[in-house]
Amino acid sequence: MPGRFLFHLLILFFVSPVVVSAQQVSRVIQEQCATMQRLQVQFERNPDLRKKFEQETARFTNAVKRGAYRELDSDTNATSKTTYIIPVVFHIVSTNPDNITDATIQAQMDVLNRDFAGINEDTTRVPAYFKPLFGRSAIQFCLAQQTPSGEGTSGIERIKTTKTSFVAGSDAERRISTGGVGSWDTKRYYNVWVCNLSSSVLGYSTLPNDAGASDLQGSTIDTRSLPGGSLTNYNSGKTLTHETGHFFNLLHIWGDDGGDCTGSDLIDDTPNQADASKNCASGIKTDACTTGGNGIMYQNYMDYSFDSCLVMFTRQQVVRMESALLAYRSSLTTSNGCTQPVLKKFDARLASIDQPSQRLCSSSFTPAVSFENRGSQILTSLDINMRIDSGSIKTYNWKGSLAYLAKVTIPLTNITTDTGIHTLTIYVTNPNNNADENIINDTISARVQFYNAVASVSEGFEANTFPPTGWDIVNPDNFITWKRVNGISKSGSSSVMIENFNYNTVGQKDDLLMPTVTLQKIDTAFLSFQVAAATYSGVSGNSSAWDTLEVLVSTDCGLTYTSIYKKFGRDLVTRTAPTTSTFIPGTTEWRKDSINLVNYLGKDNLLIAFRNTTGYENNVYLDDVNLRTVVVNPNLKRRGFMVTPNPTNGIIAVQFYPQPSDLRALQVYNIAGQKLLEIDVEAGQENNYYQFNLSKYAPGTYVVRAVFTDRVVTTKILKF
Repeated sequence: MPGRFLFHLLILFFVSPVVVSAQQVSRVIQEQCATMQRLQVQFERNPDLRKKFEQETARFTNAVKRGAYRELDSDTNATSKTTYIIPVVFHIVSTNPDNITDATIQAQMDVLNRDFAGINEDTTRVPAYFKPLFGRSAIQFCLAQQTPSGEGTSGIERIKTTKTSFVAGSDAERRISTGGVGSWDTKRYYNVWVCNLSSSVLGYSTLPNDAGASDLQGSTIDTRSLPGGSLTNYNSGKTLTHETGHFFNLLHIWGDDGGDCTGSDLIDDTPNQADASKNCASGIKTDACTTGGNGIMYQNYMDYSFDSCLVMFTRQQVVRMESALLAYRSSLTTSNGCTQPVLKKFDARLASIDQPSQRLCSSSFTPAVSFENRGSQILTSLDINMRIDSGSIKTYNWKGSLAYLAKVTIPLTNITTDTGIHTLTIYVTNPNNNADENIINDTISARVQFYNAVASVSEGFEANTFPPTGWDIVNPDNFITWKRVNGISKSGSSSVMIENFNYNTVGQKDDLLMPTVTLQKIDTAFLSFQVAAATYSGVSGNSSAWDTLEVLVSTDCGLTYTSIYKKFGRDLVTRTAPTTSTFIPGTTEWRKDSINLVNYLGKDNLLIAFRNTTGYENNVYLDDVNLRTVVVNPNLKRRGFMVTPNPTNGIIAVQFYPQPSDLRALQVYNIAGQKLLEIDVEAGQENNYYQFNLSKYAPGTYVVRAVFTDRVVTTKILKF
């Protein structure tokens, strides 16, 4: 797009911010690429960055035009050019990362290399009038062959996460603290994250001079966009080609100016274009910015056409990308990431402890682990050792056949612990009965806890120790989570809360788990708690990203959970007015909620969790958590109606089992038939417990009558 250099219009005309910020009340509007929206958010957080970015962009663009980084002759497609090989690592971040196969990633690499080299079969779709502009880049890519620490690798890293999707442009998938995974050395590797992105966004990238954190540099693509992915028309792998163009300093071909024809992609051989293209056009297509001639270049990888329609970079786009590589990312060209390391013969890597989770429901359990062969020799035997704290070592002798870089998950032998919080350490030794030549990757430790199940819970979080004994926290992103706070409470002086006000990773889940519970030989069980909550943006509108509080129950020690309480928005808040500062509830801004656990009577080893799902709104508090269980008197169970104590010296309790639905009155008569006391019961207000005080009446025999709609039940009591 020649001519116009009003670069600030790239930013001023953004109308679709992607990154969610409750503090700025910006919500997601659908977009296909979030690169420029991510940059806009950075500018909002750091106004000085905008000026520096524009100045550096102008400097670089002028330098490219002067040929500062390469000879800008007319033959930019010469086959004798130096080829730059860039090592790529794919970080697959998913709830089930194994669903994306190595073959799919290799197919994506093939698309990327063909598109950059200009040898993709669909170049036949380049119209004759644009063929003189067709560019072939000397940038090529390989899957990394060694890790930053020098170990062999496939260039594909699979990370299991609890997050079902990530907000495009938020960088959450690029941080361990927000449910993702960190980069490999960005000076040596082109990092590509593959995950599920929220809404319709397919990807985004960092620009070389955006002044972003060095460890966040790279591109993210949606799993649906991979070759053979689930998104029709955008599943040929061209999204990564587009985002890699951004990574090497290309802008959108239409200049992101909202259709004003005043923006620019800073490329001289791309036609001026009003806005992003959709679908797949054919023939010459004109618009308000290019009204004649050969029309716009909807075939360009930096547009939004269907994958089948995207077939070319221009010569000057190639010049800009190769210049950006040498100006900003030259260390990638000297990386040894594409060189296979000299392998150790015997190198077993313990990849993960898959079982147990941190909560144990029995003192005896069977760990499960995954390990990988990083050695050149086929792995046929391995000792897997485990211990609790500093206790005795228990060894499992594995035998099998595991090729280089192959991985296997296996259960080990049973191990026993006692009550309390412990460290489970597992390490591997003796691969093929030889010394392991790389002990750095042999050991993993995990926190586990076991306490005997309890029949009731009463917790006001008053003790300084948090979590209280038997409780624990599941914090998948190791970021903001449940914590105890002093001076804020419904009763006492403390409560627990989670700072959704500062928790900008929308959709992240954090669990506060109660002690393991048994409801065996119990007749009634109720869970009650005090809750306080507010929102930043108010509750009058519709939102898909409210803070959400759930109560979950697991009957299989945390493998699966069932939600028995879920509130968000207006149903959750105890302050309805929007609160744009951190929410601190007053004494009247609490609500007691109660849950009947009747469906879980007779169960043992129940796990009950309070789950917060952040919507980046405002804080949620809990206090006075009580699990109350009742064992019904056998006589009451048998008779359904009982008065105790009998005889009495004053106060008597009238009890029913089960709770009556048609009780209308309770009455006390003396032996002469005179009615002394009465409680009227309205329909729908029946209870299973009532009291009378006979203290002022003379000793003797009295009759208690329960009046139902269709019958009367009586019993005699003795007053002494």
